[in-house]
Amino acid sequence: MKTKRPIRFPLFAACLLVFLLFSPYSFHVSFSGLAPAPQEKSLTIIHTNDLHSHLLGHSPNTDYTPDTVNDDETLGGWARLAAAIQREKAARENPVLVLDAGDFLMGTLFHMISREEAAELVLMKEIGFDLTTLGNHEFDLKPAGLSRILRAAESKGGMPRIVASNMIFDPDEEADDALEQDFSQGLIKPYVVLERNGIRIGIYGLLGADATETAPFAWPVAFRDIIETSKEIVQILREKEEVDLVICLSHSGIWDEKKKSEDEILAKKVPGIDIIISGHTHTKLTEPLFHNNTIIVQAGDYGRYVGVLDFAVNENHTVVFKDYHFLEINDSIKGDERLTKLIESKKEIVENDVLKDRSLKFYQPLAETDFDLCLEDKETGLGNLLTDAIRRAVNKRVYESTHPLSKVRVALQSNGLIRSDIVKGKTGVVGVSDIFRVEPLGIGVDDTMGYPLLTFYLYASEIKKAMEVATSIYPIKGSDYFLQFSGVKVTYNPKRVIFDRVTDIWIEEQDGAYKPLDYSSSNKELFRVASNFFNSSFIKFVGSYTKNILKIVPKDENGNPIQDLAKARVDANTVTPGIQELKEWETLFEYIETFEDRDGDGLKEIPERYSLSEGRFVSSPSLNPVKLLKRGNFLTWLAFCVFVLALGVFSLLIYVVVKKIRKRRSRCSNASPE
Repeated sequence: MKTKRPIRFPLFAACLLVFLLFSPYSFHVSFSGLAPAPQEKSLTIIHTNDLHSHLLGHSPNTDYTPDTVNDDETLGGWARLAAAIQREKAARENPVLVLDAGDFLMGTLFHMISREEAAELVLMKEIGFDLTTLGNHEFDLKPAGLSRILRAAESKGGMPRIVASNMIFDPDEEADDALEQDFSQGLIKPYVVLERNGIRIGIYGLLGADATETAPFAWPVAFRDIIETSKEIVQILREKEEVDLVICLSHSGIWDEKKKSEDEILAKKVPGIDIIISGHTHTKLTEPLFHNNTIIVQAGDYGRYVGVLDFAVNENHTVVFKDYHFLEINDSIKGDERLTKLIESKKEIVENDVLKDRSLKFYQPLAETDFDLCLEDKETGLGNLLTDAIRRAVNKRVYESTHPLSKVRVALQSNGLIRSDIVKGKTGVVGVSDIFRVEPLGIGVDDTMGYPLLTFYLYASEIKKAMEVATSIYPIKGSDYFLQFSGVKVTYNPKRVIFDRVTDIWIEEQDGAYKPLDYSSSNKELFRVASNFFNSSFIKFVGSYTKNILKIVPKDENGNPIQDLAKARVDANTVTPGIQELKEWETLFEYIETFEDRDGDGLKEIPERYSLSEGRFVSSPSLNPVKLLKRGNFLTWLAFCVFVLALGVFSLLIYVVVKKIRKRRSRCSNASPE
């Protein structure tokens, strides 16, 4: 055994001690020469978040080859994910927990069978997930739909344990009764306590404020404040359950803007949380964050990455960070064959139960593209394609040439509901599953899957207000609130007062030309608009969030307010009695059918025009006073008056100060001896 040589230089010893005491990595250091190191028990957490039903690698799905390696560029795929988790477990002798931070549902064709098959939860159990929590998208199918998913999972092979600590059920409403019963029967728990390697571990789950805000179909379920809930749960876990380790599965998120970064705020305000497994913001956090002895991790989205956290708990119940690595789930990982077969069986159910009636197959080629169509926080070819598809599909059902007012003039889509890019991949071929994945979300009023499209009328001034969501709310609330649109072109000045940044709007006419839109409040001409049920329901939020500055009221063709938006749904088939909801996801399939097959290979080409933006949303920053005030609303003129008043007060102060200085100088001059 080697022996340590004594340090002979006092200066060197002093420098070493200073380094050990003040190094930011001091938690790696053991002061064995001063006191015996506390006994440590090792643990590992493998974690994911925001899996969103992405059982296959993408994009495109047809490029995904889980049975072979190093021959495709797709990321993710649960067969690869399972293999990676197995490999990480096998590399360690200590216990390993596999945890997920919610939004395991909604995003691909597989979620279309979730209420019957619960493929996501069943496969997560097969992979080896120990626990997950509920994200906002778990409520997309309403509380009753979520209950059906849980019951299906229970009957089809089980699921990971689910923790959700801040749900509040409404005793006066029936809509959440089934889910409340699931909670009371233990399918969902406020927390669980596990024991691994002699360590008592308490785990609980949260849905944060931003996630709650984007879960309108969770009603009548409400959610307590995460800080208040955490203080209560941590106290129970520490004092009643006497746990050594507290882990929070938090579907709240990490944001660049620290004052809204909910999981970082949680760590700072609630002592006693050792580890936060974060979700919701799809953040690719390659290194952990540390706040108040709390470790925070998050692993991107769609199963494209997993995080692996190695740590120990010593006899003082202190977490000792050891290592963290961020693993990309790529084609260097051969997929687990059993998972591949299970996923293939789920794919067959999708084909039989969802696609067969539409004469479609899961991987069926539909179109080809020479370019990628990617979503960004600006006007994009992808956004133009989707909104053009919506406008065309709705007009096909509602427009009568003898009734000009019936024509849809504007179609809107929010970035938050565009869930995937269209990528050319190795072949340029785009299949059914790839097209569906672009706008996959939601449930209809009729309880069928997919958001239905609505159509209603707005004044020109309200169209302008809708555009202000992209100019003013998006910079505050994030990319989900950016708008893509069809039928209008907008110019805005980001230097203007908030909620009044749009400076010009042009609207498309029958001949395809654009003419200026008079969006003054005196213009009471009605314009027909189309959007999905989610975005239309969010109109109330826009009004309340802006204190009615951007209040928008959907109307019928006579200008009467629509009280029940369900009555504004587009009927896909007027021959059949009742409303056959036109689903948003179907419109892109229809639109692609209108494209040309220029090379005669049986596949329609996505037009080149969608490779670029078309000037539908143009920023024109300027501090020119005329451009700052032109056609301004009351906010702009109020800000101008405040500015003028402030300038006047400042000028008056300058005048008074200068006058006093001159007066003082004059006195000094008169008092000087000749």
